[in-house]
Amino acid sequence: MTVWGASSVALALPLPTYPEVRAAHRPSDLILLDRHGEPIQTIRVDPTARRQPWVALSDFSPALRTSIVLAEDHRFHAHTGVDWAGLARSTWANLSGSGATQGASTITMQLAGLVDGDLVRPAGGRSVAGKLGQIAAARQIEARWSKAQILEAYLNRVPMRGELVGVPAASQVLLGKLPSGLDAAEAAILAALVRGPNAPREVVVRRACALLTVQRIDCATLGPAAARALGAGATARAPQPAPPNDAPHYARQALRAWQALPAPRPATWRTTLDAPIQRLAVHTLRRQLAELSLRHVEDGAVVVLDNATGEVIAWVGSSGAALSDAAAVDMALARRQPGSTLKPFVYAMAFERRLITPASLLEDAPTQLMAGGGVYAPQNYDRDFHGWVSARVALASSLNIPAVRLGVMLTPDDLFERLNAWGLGLSHSGGFHGAALALGSAETTLAALTNAYRGLANGGRLGPGRQVGSAAAAWLVGDILSDNAARAVTFGLDSPLVTRGFAAVKTGTSKDLRDNWCVGWTDRYTVGVWVGNAGGEPMQAVSGTTGAAPVWRALVQALHERDGRPSRAPPLPPGLVRQLVAGDARPARDEFFIAGTEQAEIRRGEHARGGADLRGIASPKPGALYALDPDMPPKVQRIVFQGEPGTWWLDGRRIGQGARLAWAPWPGRHQLELRLPGGRVDSVRFEVRGATPRDAVSSVPRQVPPQ
Repeated sequence: MTVWGASSVALALPLPTYPEVRAAHRPSDLILLDRHGEPIQTIRVDPTARRQPWVALSDFSPALRTSIVLAEDHRFHAHTGVDWAGLARSTWANLSGSGATQGASTITMQLAGLVDGDLVRPAGGRSVAGKLGQIAAARQIEARWSKAQILEAYLNRVPMRGELVGVPAASQVLLGKLPSGLDAAEAAILAALVRGPNAPREVVVRRACALLTVQRIDCATLGPAAARALGAGATARAPQPAPPNDAPHYARQALRAWQALPAPRPATWRTTLDAPIQRLAVHTLRRQLAELSLRHVEDGAVVVLDNATGEVIAWVGSSGAALSDAAAVDMALARRQPGSTLKPFVYAMAFERRLITPASLLEDAPTQLMAGGGVYAPQNYDRDFHGWVSARVALASSLNIPAVRLGVMLTPDDLFERLNAWGLGLSHSGGFHGAALALGSAETTLAALTNAYRGLANGGRLGPGRQVGSAAAAWLVGDILSDNAARAVTFGLDSPLVTRGFAAVKTGTSKDLRDNWCVGWTDRYTVGVWVGNAGGEPMQAVSGTTGAAPVWRALVQALHERDGRPSRAPPLPPGLVRQLVAGDARPARDEFFIAGTEQAEIRRGEHARGGADLRGIASPKPGALYALDPDMPPKVQRIVFQGEPGTWWLDGRRIGQGARLAWAPWPGRHQLELRLPGGRVDSVRFEVRGATPRDAVSSVPRQVPPQ
């Protein structure tokens, strides 16, 4: 190919236009915006170079524009892409060997190499054909671009010191200033760096001084600028002003969504976060943890969700490096024991199955339950027992023993399955956790738990087509968790759980005070807060009301103050009725019931529709283990089932009825159900081990098919 053929190829391939070059510019940092367009977080997405967002020519200081033109192309405004006189002088000097090798590339010719990779200067210098191609490209740019567009693109694309690309990046990193604020000395330093980005300090200063001399400015002004821009470690200095850093943990999730977009990806990405609420959550959490610093607690997390959409309004994954030794860990996604925050799901399931009503009387008394190979004796947080209480008081005041008994009635396996249907992602199995599952022995995350509470706020619905529990049961739980009088047994009448408008809220504390939670919802938002230590160390005397609850209340009140109205209680859903209830546990009051379970009077020891108490199956205990003796006659080996009068079912088959039934044991794991009047069902699992007794097969009672 001839020399002129090479130049004609360059002319035949159109270069990108100014709008195309500007649109293709990608900063090295992704800027995350909140829902209103306010910058809230930056993320480095290009580790190979550091570029700032595109800067308009009018936002470069006049001193900078002057220095760049003087240093690189003093005839820039006069030529049409090529400085023919300068090119001739450069060619003669280079060919004659009369002096140092000179270049004659104009700003436009340099820009051609910056926007077209095929025109980049080779390491060994350009050939004649390459130079002609560059000239042709420069002429093409000048014919289609304005001088202002050319200079603007050049300033944004020219390589600078180290990883810096573009004058805006160099200005902020090396000098800590926006390019609009550069003075003559600072502009001269940057212009000198364009000629030799990685030149030694003395060379850069000498060239900068020459530029100032041409402008009749004293070179003594270079000192401070040179010290900042050319000092050791200058390129590693953080950009100033500091980028927004309000949501570093949520940014990881946003980055994954941004990376899934087809190229070219946008330089900014709008999230659902609300910047004022996000910053308030960060500030409130840190302030609360600072106050708790003497109680050996340093970590926390916050999640705020929009009830209707599930959008994340705020997400704080850590208390920050100033307080935490694990600031990089997103504790909103860390698996921890949720404690009593699982109780609302236990009660919702019991209401839904009509095992109890909010008015049912539950006994809060010392209890021992079979658990694995031993006995489980749950206690309340205050180490006290409260006797017979209504289910409303038991849930609102977070009494442990009634919740454990309900969990046993529901069976750990069924409860485990339901909790995972709420999206909690519990591991192992219901049998593994046993009776302690109702008290939050399994691990989940704050994000999952907060979203499950959002499901309760939405009438048992997690999303379109995901109706996990009944709307009536979810409403009953919300009504109880918003009842300040019912929670007074444990929390008193004036606690951080009290808000100006409607709010259903529950606290939780895990074993040995390792985790502290407060999760609840209003008519528009669900807020979850966790406080503890990332390493799992126990806190000292930190309860739900002293740890997470103050943060929760501050956010709930701020959200509704911003909305200009308090939260309103949800309307009564279909299937619920109001009934005046009298009894010997508390004064007569209006109570809500799932239709068909309502009662006008409830007293201890009585069995009424809806299940006034929890006697159910008295024996065997959940998880009981029996051993067969092969040396004893089968007729004397019987397991006696005892409980309320009802129909007994074993492993899905009806085996008899009444309050007492003797059963010839058979090895294996079994599920026993007692089906009671009013639709109540009590269920336990137990196991029979040992050799099969002689003639045992003939001694097993005939099983009646299911009816």
